Amino acid sequence: MPICPNCKYEYVKGIKKCPDCGAELVDELPPEFILNEADWVVVYTTAFDYEAEMLKGNLESAGISATILSQKDSNFPTPGDLSIIKLLVKKEDAESAVTFLNEFKKSLESENEEDETE
Repeated sequence: MPICPNCKYEYVKGIKKCPDCGAELVDELPPEFILNEADWVVVYTTAFDYEAEMLKGNLESAGISATILSQKDSNFPTPGDLSIIKLLVKKEDAESAVTFLNEFKKSLESENEEDETE
């Protein structure tokens, strides 16, 4: 089955491009793309793709490897925020990632408070 190297979704034979990200599909992922579930932990969950992508980018800019596991299916959209999107990091980076995410959240809250007082 063709699989997207970016989204990690599998598709039926005959589909050449990922409908979500536009990447060319491959027959199988190289070994370095296959995640060993035991090596990764969930540090954040959300219902919004953009939020997971933003936090992933911030973690990676801080030197923390991160990946997204999305249970969202664009083929069967659901009303509301019923999909779960998980942000995962390697076990050895979990403590640093949680600390980073908490500090990031505090900085956003303080920016919002400053905007409200102006």
